[in-house]
Amino acid sequence: MYDRLIFDPDWLVPEQVQVAGQTIHYYAAREIQYVQHPVASIQVLNVFVPAAYLHDGSVNGYQRTTAPILMPNTVGGYMPGPADDPQRTAWPTNATTIQQALKRGYVVVAAGIRGRTTLDESGQRVGQAPAFIVDMKAAIRYVKYNQNRLPGDTDRIITNGTSAGGATSALAGTSGNSAYFETALTALGAAPTTDDIFAVSAYCPIHNLEHADMAYEWQFNGINDWHRYQPIAGTAVNGRPKFEPVSGVLDSEAQALSATLKRQFRDYLNHLGLKATDGTTLTVTAAGTGPFREVVRHLLMASAQTALDRGTDIHKYAGFTVTDGQVTELDLTAYLKSLTRMKAVPAFDQLDLDSPENNLFGDALVLGKHFTALSQARSTVTAQLADDDLVKAVNPISYLLTQQAQVAKHWRIRHGAADRDTSFAIPIILATMLKNQGYDVDFALPWDIPHSGDYDLGELFAWIDHLCQ
Repeated sequence: MYDRLIFDPDWLVPEQVQVAGQTIHYYAAREIQYVQHPVASIQVLNVFVPAAYLHDGSVNGYQRTTAPILMPNTVGGYMPGPADDPQRTAWPTNATTIQQALKRGYVVVAAGIRGRTTLDESGQRVGQAPAFIVDMKAAIRYVKYNQNRLPGDTDRIITNGTSAGGATSALAGTSGNSAYFETALTALGAAPTTDDIFAVSAYCPIHNLEHADMAYEWQFNGINDWHRYQPIAGTAVNGRPKFEPVSGVLDSEAQALSATLKRQFRDYLNHLGLKATDGTTLTVTAAGTGPFREVVRHLLMASAQTALDRGTDIHKYAGFTVTDGQVTELDLTAYLKSLTRMKAVPAFDQLDLDSPENNLFGDALVLGKHFTALSQARSTVTAQLADDDLVKAVNPISYLLTQQAQVAKHWRIRHGAADRDTSFAIPIILATMLKNQGYDVDFALPWDIPHSGDYDLGELFAWIDHLCQ
């Protein structure tokens, strides 16, 4: 019944790529349909295998049956993420990541994933939520279904992604085998097996969307001017658009809404019952201060200390006090003012339905929907509210609260200390909740890193090797 989903090792053909003057030899199989009934051409995956494994050899201590399987995605802005390739030059791509992973001895399976603008052959929208995670799960199931046919250890699957792709990676890690997605996976003809994974690498995951506006205003409330870059229509080169700076100032109505959202964050955060390593309950006060804010402050101080130890001038940003080579204090408000606000209010569930996240929650008939009660009540356009179960289903936090799915044991989460796309609170909540539930978590706010990923491949791969070797 599932013959179409059987991987044929004869599909693998030899290839090579030059990396820093070194030739990397590998085998590749491309454009493999990972579901029986695809609804869009993007639903294919590519497989890349270090050449040594097809000749009874080893790489970095791994063999054909023991090599980790890295599953990176190219999702960004919840847009379609095409199947990546070490030879790919068109944006979006993380070709360098795949090249370096092959050099390290990993098998790489890169799946194409539907996004909010994906259309089927008839022009109907088929890529809005939960399509992105359904496709990720279907690709994972394809890999597991082909255990012993595909090189690599299917018990050592590691996902990787950035931004919305980081959210995709994280959601795959918390929602393993969730019953919610079974109907959609069955309709696509996904392989009849499991979709839980071993480990997650997530860079700046844009997730927990129904609480992201609250968290953003908890962080930036009182900072009323915003500055960001937006793409210039018709300027794309090789798929990547050029950007121009735009800025503005929050009016009195937006400032009042910011204060309301800040108060909502206090209620949300305090309800979670997060704990510090010393047992302190991580809460915030009505003014936004408290133990949770101290966690943010100390993580940023640790980031600055690491940079200072490397000889970096950390006073690019305001607020730090340095004594005898040690970062001894941080005025977090001063730091945030120098970092600057990026988004207006609300940051994600925009009142005019004009955000990527509004579009994510649309459907075949409606381009975009609200996903918070506050924005629905204050909408400036005729709008619908997305189904609450759907909004929760694409939030990685939901599964940690209900504990009704299989969660990956190992996590590496990075969110740049200069990243303004979402609040520091959002990844910190995820990392803290995972730690509180006993999962292995490596979390940091790397110094002066904006919204981006795959900038520390050596460290990422060292982490994977530590888990797998």
